[in-house]
Amino acid sequence: MTKIFKQLGRHWAACLAVVALLIVQAYCDLSLPDYTSNIVDTGIQQGGIESPVPDTVRSATLQALELLMSEDDAALADEAYSDPDADGVRTLKPDADTAALENAFTTPDVVLYMAAAKNAATAAGTTDTVAPTAYDLDAVATQLAAASQAPGAREMLQSQLTDGLAQLDETVADSLSSQAMLLVALEYDAQGIAHDVQMSYLLRTGGQMLALTLLMVAVAVAVGFIASRVSAAIGRDLRRDVFRTVVGYSNAEIEKFSTASLITRTTNDIQQVQFVCVILLRMVAYAPILGIGGIMHVASGNTGLEWIIFVAVAALLALIAVLMNVAMPKFKQMQVLVDRLNLVSREILTGIMPIRAFSREAFEEKRFDRANTDLMKTQLFTNRTMVAMMPFMTLIMNGTSLLIVWFGGKAMDLGSMQVGEMIAFITYTMQIVMSFLMLSMVAVMLPRAGVAADRIDEVIKTPSTIHDPAAPKALPADGTHGVVAFHDVSFRYPGSDEDALEHISFTARPGETTAIIGSTGCGKSTLLNLIPRFYDVTEGSVTIDGVDVRDMTQAQLHDELGYVPQKGVLFSGTITSNLKFGGDHITDADAEQAAEIAQATEFISAKPEGFDSPIAQGGSNVSGGQKQRLSIARAIAKHPQIYLFDDSFSALDYKTDVALRRALKAKTDNATVIIVAQRISTVLHANQILVLDEGRLVGKGTHAQLMESCPAYQEIARSQLSQKELNLQKEGE
Repeated sequence: MTKIFKQLGRHWAACLAVVALLIVQAYCDLSLPDYTSNIVDTGIQQGGIESPVPDTVRSATLQALELLMSEDDAALADEAYSDPDADGVRTLKPDADTAALENAFTTPDVVLYMAAAKNAATAAGTTDTVAPTAYDLDAVATQLAAASQAPGAREMLQSQLTDGLAQLDETVADSLSSQAMLLVALEYDAQGIAHDVQMSYLLRTGGQMLALTLLMVAVAVAVGFIASRVSAAIGRDLRRDVFRTVVGYSNAEIEKFSTASLITRTTNDIQQVQFVCVILLRMVAYAPILGIGGIMHVASGNTGLEWIIFVAVAALLALIAVLMNVAMPKFKQMQVLVDRLNLVSREILTGIMPIRAFSREAFEEKRFDRANTDLMKTQLFTNRTMVAMMPFMTLIMNGTSLLIVWFGGKAMDLGSMQVGEMIAFITYTMQIVMSFLMLSMVAVMLPRAGVAADRIDEVIKTPSTIHDPAAPKALPADGTHGVVAFHDVSFRYPGSDEDALEHISFTARPGETTAIIGSTGCGKSTLLNLIPRFYDVTEGSVTIDGVDVRDMTQAQLHDELGYVPQKGVLFSGTITSNLKFGGDHITDADAEQAAEIAQATEFISAKPEGFDSPIAQGGSNVSGGQKQRLSIARAIAKHPQIYLFDDSFSALDYKTDVALRRALKAKTDNATVIIVAQRISTVLHANQILVLDEGRLVGKGTHAQLMESCPAYQEIARSQLSQKELNLQKEGE
């Protein structure tokens, strides 16, 4: 996990921008339930009336309300409204003190409404509650106006009102105060503007909700855009870092990880990290903001139902803990199985021809099926775990909603909660639960991404055993160039108990050909690989012009070398691009001359596009001999000082081999040539032949010298050449 957050830390500015945008998104998301509650409670149930203080009121109604107020409150109310218009309607002044007016109007509103309701019930001849009309309101206002003319009537009315309110308990008083807006609605109905007031409120509140929703959508799009760019940049950087690291690896590190595993880490593992970075920015950062905001809104509501949230959260945490303990080991195992599947697939696809030749298709299909089935079983287990989580999550969410409706209904029955408040509470609770659900989903994904990040980090942090020196030395500016010398060299492969090469010493000079021959597995290619530092010697040293190859930069060393591997490797592109692979300094003329020396001109000319003919991946559209000749031409075109041929003539027929070596001899007259070969005919005319046997140098000299002094060489020669060719006629007679 720390490695993933470290990658995100490289893009801290973008991450801070995402957090800021998520706070805005959470604010919008958390505000919408309040607006929904207001629409239900105020817009629908209260007719869009937000305050017990009417915005417009008829003079008769205001006079009736003032009779129910204290003298100070009545004076404040009369001052807050403008003079009556032609219809006798007075309008609330913009600078009126609404907070003080609400305290003054609340109780008179309730009392006047109840009086109107009582008048309606009396007119209907019933004791049941009857909704009053404008007629009932006007009748009560007229009665109060007439009663107020009697001496001391106002003081008596105020005294009776105070005594009546004092006898009410707090619950009943709160219930009555919620009816204050009913009088305002009745007054608006009398004015004929009730519908307009309600629609104005609904449109205004709905417009605000729409604006918040559009803002939330814009912010979500911006967050997704930034998160995608950040995750894509992280994936790009990781691929670049892994590739740079792997390119600098020696063969030892490549063999340690295996090619299949490195491909998996560069593709699948980085995709896992990239995906989880998007999730972290879009969900993990948003979930706590949303959850904390939801808890704060619920706590400020004072509904008494907060305990339901704690029960739901505790159930979610318990479920997540169980799932994590069950699924996490399988997620770690999954990446290993992906590696295994890639390894088997790569082996089968690259070895398809020998598989067919030996009729092993059925066996390889079973081997692939085993690797595929193992991965499938693990994926099924983790997927089933995730699938099993969803019904439990749904049960918790629906159970939470049921508890809220049950206990919220009781609260509504007692008058301590309104319908809109319960809707908002349910919404906030679902937001809190969803925030924990998002965290749980991420918690399941993180283990696999964490494993992937560890595997990527392992590649990046594994140092190459081959590295440039801190203070590199330069080759001599004057004198002979290209002298390769082995000084008592021994080499042991990493993890091996025995030396692959023991105490090898020789010198290869410019203008001469040094050949290395021996039985299979005796260390010929290993010896050659020590020169370009594919491996470093265990003991002794390899020098070029007296400078240890370990004291040179790899770029400087490789500039001196023209290397042809045992297995010809071509890259997708054209013949020209492959021949110019050695550097931009190679011209078309150099490429054509190199192709001619390598005896490749004939088959290149036969192609319709000539040197511009395409080369498929790995050179699969050319034969083995053609691939080998192009590999040789690639090294020649570079004009190196030292040529290294690792059994590079094995795929050539005898005639082509002879012609190529003759042309090569003329081209490399001033260069050092080191050839690893299996055939005596290839090394017959070498200036110096090294004979290896089980990693030891058992012979050194020309062909004639070795035929006299080296039994191992004699055995190889007799197995490949006739007695006439060996000039042994006299001995055979």
